Amino acid sequence: MNDYQLILTETRDRVGIVTLNRPKAYNALNYQLLTEITEALEHFDRNKDIGAMVITGNQKAFAAGADITNMVDCSSEEIQNSPFIPAFEGILGIRKPVIAAVSGYCLGGGLELALACDLIIASETASFGQPEITLGIIPGAGGTQRLPRAIGKSLSMEMILNNRTLSATEALEQGLINAVHPVEDYLDRAQDLAQEIAHRAPLAIQAAKKAINLSFQGSLAEGLIVERDIFYALFDTKDQQEGMNAFLEKRKATWKGE
Repeated sequence: MNDYQLILTETRDRVGIVTLNRPKAYNALNYQLLTEITEALEHFDRNKDIGAMVITGNQKAFAAGADITNMVDCSSEEIQNSPFIPAFEGILGIRKPVIAAVSGYCLGGGLELALACDLIIASETASFGQPEITLGIIPGAGGTQRLPRAIGKSLSMEMILNNRTLSATEALEQGLINAVHPVEDYLDRAQDLAQEIAHRAPLAIQAAKKAINLSFQGSLAEGLIVERDIFYALFDTKDQQEGMNAFLEKRKATWKGE
């Protein structure tokens, strides 16, 4: 794997782990950091031995937002030509499930990064917000679109228009995240969840992720057609035969990703 400057990477069994490593900047996101995250995820995505991934920061901050020092003097044309916002798109192209393990600050671009993941596990100290309005701007990497889909219009309006921050407990109550754990356990619990998913049928997991994400991009009728086509296609895989035969034979399936 590449020698990264702003992230750390490791593998545990069938899980690839990406750790944001700008602690002095509270993991503020810049183009280099986002590029390294994407490159690491793409590396794990190509690795047949990896079934799921975890993105995390440290106990104080998942990511406290975008690195404003790179934006403060930008004109509209300059920010439009910047690679920063498009860098988020690479994360959305990952086929395998990605879990955000969040502790401390998850604000602005940090929340947009978490929203680009498939599941979010948080520590009790996590806080979630979109404070861009205090800078005279709005979220630009999906916050105004993905946050309402996760928690609804009214609360999203309050968070984005009036800088309301959600605690981990509130985020769980509103359906923004999947679970809350003590600070000392949240990363292990995220990795446990990733391991469980990673040991399931690989092609079916990737197909399910694709179908769910497509449900947010079109009409119900279009989504049902896509779902049906993916469902049919999986019957040409070895994993489908193995899974159903294992069920009938009352044994554990051995997945091949084929």
